[in-house]
Amino acid sequence: MKIINGLSVDVEDYFQVEAFSSTISFSSWDTQESRVERNTKKVLKFLEEEGIRATFFCIGWVAKRFPGLIKEISQNGHEIASHGFFHKPIWKQTPKEFREDVRSSKRILEDLIGKKVIGYRAPTYSITKKTLWALEILSEEGFVYDSSIFPIKHDLYGMSSAPRFPFKVKDHFLNVNSDLVEVPMSTLSFLKIKIPVAGGGYFRAFPFWFIRFAFWFINSIEKRSVIFYIHPWEFDPDQPKIKGLPFKSRLRHYINLNKTSKRFKKLISIFKFNTISNIISSAN
Repeated sequence: MKIINGLSVDVEDYFQVEAFSSTISFSSWDTQESRVERNTKKVLKFLEEEGIRATFFCIGWVAKRFPGLIKEISQNGHEIASHGFFHKPIWKQTPKEFREDVRSSKRILEDLIGKKVIGYRAPTYSITKKTLWALEILSEEGFVYDSSIFPIKHDLYGMSSAPRFPFKVKDHFLNVNSDLVEVPMSTLSFLKIKIPVAGGGYFRAFPFWFIRFAFWFINSIEKRSVIFYIHPWEFDPDQPKIKGLPFKSRLRHYINLNKTSKRFKKLISIFKFNTISNIISSAN
């Protein structure tokens, strides 16, 4: 029997990514051309064609402006989870600000879908060694699992010492009082090096054969699920181009956007997927 993988979609607009924050201020978000609704519906169509259910980590800001989109995602059988309200990295927030941010996001999402929201993913995978305090707040606010830790070394995020597969927070971080289950982004381990293969820019930058091999190895050899993520804006090669970005940011954001749809449709036709909450419950 094939291993079932966790498929997640981080519902945010192209101008809300952290790499653009120095160029596009939060105060100007309302003036930007929004494309999140049309792009998310494109993802929903792809998933419907394959009969796949996924977890959609939604920003409260988006939910407030497009409540019908959040309802449509839920009504199509997908899991709604929180991606915070303002898509602000945790390292830019105080504990008090973070609590209010996740509380506001959870409230608006639950009001829209009439169901409990039990999953959270931090913007920019910003739960690191310096922000582990956020895990305790998530537990106190009623979340069951977190999917914010990327067990790699990266210039913006990452915690290379973290386990590669889901674990109970209090079992690994002994000084953190949290009942959460942590669901890390997937990596391929080679010669003690963790190679990110979980999705996003890595999915677009690496050749498809390598991503397929990583899925096969983790599923067939390690007998574990891959936790995969994608953004709606990655299916939109015609999105407005932001000027004045550093080369690294331009490369990460725009590389191979014209190939995302084809690669994604191929990936979900080869491997089995379900929601992250389903992956957790099946493992217990």
